[in-house]
Amino acid sequence: MYDFIFKPFNEMTEADYKTIGFKSGLEIHQQLLTEKKLFCRCPAGKYSREYDAEILRHMRPTLSEMGVYDGTALMEFKTKKNIIYHIKRETVCTYEMDDTPPFLINEEALDIAIGIGLLYNCNIVDEVHIARKQYLDGSIPTGFQRTAIYALDGWIPFKDRKIKIVQMSIEEDSCREVSDIGHERVYLTDRLGMPLIETVTEPAMRTPQEVAEVAWQCSKLVRSTHKVRRGMGAAREDVNVSVEGGTRVEIKGVPQITMIPILTYNEAMRQWNLLRLREELKARGITKETFKANDFDVTNLLKKVNYAPLKNAVDSGMRVCAVVLKGFKDLLHWQTQTDTYFSKEISDRVRVIACLTNIPNIIHSDSKSDTITSSDWQKVKKFTNANDDDTMVIVWGNDEDVKTAVNEIIIRAKEATIGIPSETRQALSDGTNGFERILPGADRMYPDTDLPPKKITQERLDKIKTWLPEQFWRRVEWYNKLGIPKDVIEELSVSKDAELFKKAVSNWKVNPTTAAVFLIQYPKRLKKTGYVIEWLDEKILEDVLKSFADGKIPGDALFTTFKTAAELGAFTEEVILNNASNEEIEQAIKSAKSDYEKMKIINPDKKNKLLMGMIMEKLRGKVPAKVIADKIGFTKGVK
Repeated sequence: MYDFIFKPFNEMTEADYKTIGFKSGLEIHQQLLTEKKLFCRCPAGKYSREYDAEILRHMRPTLSEMGVYDGTALMEFKTKKNIIYHIKRETVCTYEMDDTPPFLINEEALDIAIGIGLLYNCNIVDEVHIARKQYLDGSIPTGFQRTAIYALDGWIPFKDRKIKIVQMSIEEDSCREVSDIGHERVYLTDRLGMPLIETVTEPAMRTPQEVAEVAWQCSKLVRSTHKVRRGMGAAREDVNVSVEGGTRVEIKGVPQITMIPILTYNEAMRQWNLLRLREELKARGITKETFKANDFDVTNLLKKVNYAPLKNAVDSGMRVCAVVLKGFKDLLHWQTQTDTYFSKEISDRVRVIACLTNIPNIIHSDSKSDTITSSDWQKVKKFTNANDDDTMVIVWGNDEDVKTAVNEIIIRAKEATIGIPSETRQALSDGTNGFERILPGADRMYPDTDLPPKKITQERLDKIKTWLPEQFWRRVEWYNKLGIPKDVIEELSVSKDAELFKKAVSNWKVNPTTAAVFLIQYPKRLKKTGYVIEWLDEKILEDVLKSFADGKIPGDALFTTFKTAAELGAFTEEVILNNASNEEIEQAIKSAKSDYEKMKIINPDKKNKLLMGMIMEKLRGKVPAKVIADKIGFTKGVK
């Protein structure tokens, strides 16, 4: 069944992904543009690496409402991390440290969230109930995140089908990680508690490219409201991936949509190759029941090795252990992802759970690169009674960390006999991914008793609908019918000026292409001249476009008039064609004629048109073309 061999990324086809049963869905986290945080009244959106104080905490798991521990919480507890928070008084209060109760939910944030849910065609819940979700990695100092589902069963159009939106939640953002080395993890708390929404799609995407395309659709939808934050980190995608016979694996915190195709390709490859590895182990007679591994202290045996990482470890008094994986010969060099092998699955577990973060943190006898000498490997082989079919893995560190590492090596090797562990994995910059933690389960969620339910009334929904934009895909459909340039359609569909475009075309009868270029391209042209278009008064756009529609501004003077109004910060009647005196016009005509007479004219039929162009260039759109045409006696085709 698993005889399909992955091709390079650019050679994979839709049929190939169908063969492996590729499925993917998205969990998109988007910060909301509010002044305050979600459950306190600290300011939102103020980022700084400066801090006034540090707080040290240790995270411990707690029982769920059903009396069980979440697997992720137990895994994080094994790491024995010191969690350090850098705190700035301006952006954090005692609520974030769990020293005071929460405020009632930020109403502005809830309105924005509901509005976006309506744009997703979701059903909004009658009552919002706040829950607590355990976060034992330390990214939230309280050990839990307050979150609430507020919308269900939506959809967005995609190609010839609809992508279902399973649910949407409003929740508080976590800390920014500064560093994670050994048993110490450091966080910045400036974004902690900021309101964000999580949008969960069904796993309906059939190729890596489709996952990115749906992510762009969702991005454009929230941007069209202009009530969400922009910039790096304001939106983060978690991507769920599985293949036939595999399991759901979550790639966490994808920072850019453009990375999604290569990341999901590599995860699909990893899962498929892990299933092939399971079949290889089964062919060797190694199953969950027959799996065998032994560990040995080899510190004294390897005291005189020349391999620097091991030599330094022994010289500093660290412990060195060898794990023998029975029957695993050559399997640690089994390819999982692009230029990545099964040994990294083991190394990642050792790095994350045993906190042996200096790489390399293991070496193994299947390695194709130089580590210890052949004679040293033979010593280990003899000491551990390993045979030719076995693989030996060596790990080093302090006593406690090495003990944890040995257990994790054995656990991860045994998991290979089962298939694919349910994991949360970290997106890496090269398009591969690495182990982050065990995939959380439902046991991490429980009701919050500090906050009452919040009713969502029809009156509230009706009020929210008054500011909602038209769904951007409906705008795109209309723009295509109007025939406006393709390069402005996408941007205009999510622009804050989309309603002005609609008014100009539908009510003022402005040419659609002229209106679209004016609203999208003209501000960009201003930006190229050094103008800060973010400061551009929206009223100027409307006033200039309306004056053009009323015939007060000629087409060839539209940009110049707009630029003058933008520079003045206002639009008045004096701006319209207050650009050239009769003396300037006559001088421009005289100068152009002088230049013109020196030129060799190949086509006499176009001489008047050429002269017109030269004069207009000198006046730079300050005067309507018809005025110039009348003065030089050329009126053909000029209005």
